[in-house]
Amino acid sequence: MAANRFEQVDEPQPDAITLSLSAGDGETHGQIACPAELAGGHLVNDFLSDPMPPVEAFRAAVRLANEIRAPIVVADPQGLWQDDWGVLYREAD
Repeated sequence: MAANRFEQVDEPQPDAITLSLSAGDGETHGQIACPAELAGGHLVNDFLSDPMPPVEAFRAAVRLANEIRAPIVVADPQGLWQDDWGVLYREAD
């Protein structure tokens, strides 16, 4: 079975759910950002989750993406992506 592919970006995107991974103070965490207009009326305002463990954030982003039928992009400046989640790639300019 082919691995899922996720585009790596430098900042949240207006047309996708953005999973942001970061580390600091000895902890790693993920956050999910979803633009309101992407949610097709499910959200009144743009959504930004509280920080959570990276695996939990990844799973929540996938659930949300499946629910509202939206793409996921990943902001991962520190290289925290886990290979078992799928393939992280960068779009060619």
